[in-house]
Amino acid sequence: MISKKTRTAPTVFDSLFPVLLSLLSAFLFALGAQFQSLGLAHMDSRSGAAITISTSAMLYLLVSPFFLNLEYLLEPAILIFVLVGLFRPAVSANLALAGLKFLGPTLSSTLTSTAPLFAVGLGIIFLDEVLNFSIAIGTLVIVLAIMMLTKKDGKISSNWPLWALALPIGAAAIRALAHVLTKVGMEEIPDAYLAGLIGFVVSGLVTLIIHKSRRESPAISLKNPGTKWFVSASACFSLAVLSLNTALYHGQVIQVIPIVAASPIFTLLLSIGIFRQEVITKRIILVVFMVVPAVMLIATA
Repeated sequence: MISKKTRTAPTVFDSLFPVLLSLLSAFLFALGAQFQSLGLAHMDSRSGAAITISTSAMLYLLVSPFFLNLEYLLEPAILIFVLVGLFRPAVSANLALAGLKFLGPTLSSTLTSTAPLFAVGLGIIFLDEVLNFSIAIGTLVIVLAIMMLTKKDGKISSNWPLWALALPIGAAAIRALAHVLTKVGMEEIPDAYLAGLIGFVVSGLVTLIIHKSRRESPAISLKNPGTKWFVSASACFSLAVLSLNTALYHGQVIQVIPIVAASPIFTLLLSIGIFRQEVITKRIILVVFMVVPAVMLIATA
């Protein structure tokens, strides 16, 4: 018999706990993205994705003797986590990749950054979460800031089919749906680790099947310098997903996902301060001063 989460009067720590976990998740996603960027200098993106997802699955399996509750595997709600693993990140990543191919990085990244808006809408519809003024304003500011961050100078080429707009938007919607379904699943099975384990194992199998089905699929070599960077990225993403799932379990989708969506801000700060790949501009300063108060608004909602 699974013990459900009991509802008690929230303390200040209870309110801040999911916020802190969301910020940690955003930072880890950003750090993993930096490692992926280094790996892409030596390997194609799809092979890198196959390494990242499959390695995350193996990392979760390695610690399963310490964290896996076998009783939960018999619960029907486990199928929710399986469903999530079937389309995220395997399908969402491929849609985002296709959007990048047709639309270019600027427009594709901008449309993909709308994921928090989908998450908020789905959280209200399916989880009966209540959207207050602070969360609404904070979410909109974060989305606008990310759009500003991805905007490049110059005109964006419009030499692409209209239907291609559905690719990055679809990726954003799928990611948001995955977060909501994970939250629903954890209401029945209160285990953030298990949600990540099932998701990564299923996604790892799907990704490897897709990789092997590609014509002239490049062989993945452990000697390739990019492999170590994608393995490092998988370690970051594994912890990021665990933090995200724990935040979702203790908090609300409409609060957690907008904060995690601020991950590009951490990516940029890491590029400036550690990896030395970016320079500080007026736009970057403006975006930081937009996002920090927005996160504080959501955190204190």
